[in-house]
Amino acid sequence: MLEINELSVHYGGIHALQGINIKAEDGKIVTLIGANGAGKSTTLKAIVGLVKTSGGVVSWDGSKLTGVPTKDIVARGVALVPEGRRIFPNLTVEENLILGAYIRKNKQEVQADMERVFELFPRLKERIKQKGGTLSGGEQQMLAVARALMTKPKLLMMDEPSLGLAPMISKMIFEIIQTINKDGTTVLLVEQNAKAALEIADYGYVLETGRIILEGTGKELLNNDGVRKAYLGEAQNT
Repeated sequence: MLEINELSVHYGGIHALQGINIKAEDGKIVTLIGANGAGKSTTLKAIVGLVKTSGGVVSWDGSKLTGVPTKDIVARGVALVPEGRRIFPNLTVEENLILGAYIRKNKQEVQADMERVFELFPRLKERIKQKGGTLSGGEQQMLAVARALMTKPKLLMMDEPSLGLAPMISKMIFEIIQTINKDGTTVLLVEQNAKAALEIADYGYVLETGRIILEGTGKELLNNDGVRKAYLGEAQNT
């Protein structure tokens, strides 16, 4: 289980995260929703050590992650699909995936997981020798997710996986997230498309200017009038 207790992050004089508390139980999909600048991406970066925390503790499976180097956090089974995909554009699809498995030593297991990734993303297999930079936006997002899966994560964190994608590709990405979760991977999802995220989430948190202002099951948040008005573009019930 992922546990975040009283986590704080400062960017200079800006208090980006103000003592937030989050839990993600094993095998669940948990989502963070909120406006731009609410602190969603900062939360994910703090978990994997990409930003320095100014207070609080992050734990995974009872082991403290705060202050641990990012490469060691990845080795403990935590992977991040960053916003903007961040694939290696001059490397092929295959090379991107091999780099995703750089911490793993068993070549047979790596090959088996690559085949599993190609089952999830058949289009990537068709483009296995193609450079990442020549792929479409949707294909690059598939590659970013597939590369993270090659670390064999127990916790997969995803930052805006549907951003900039056509609706059909976005729908497919959300279906794949559910498939990954059904295979036993815990998912922590940051997503601007609040409706799509809450529809698949077991539990959700609403972040506003560095604070959690609301939490509940995905269904509870979908049916919350304040959430519907602020994040789902629906008028409040009268």
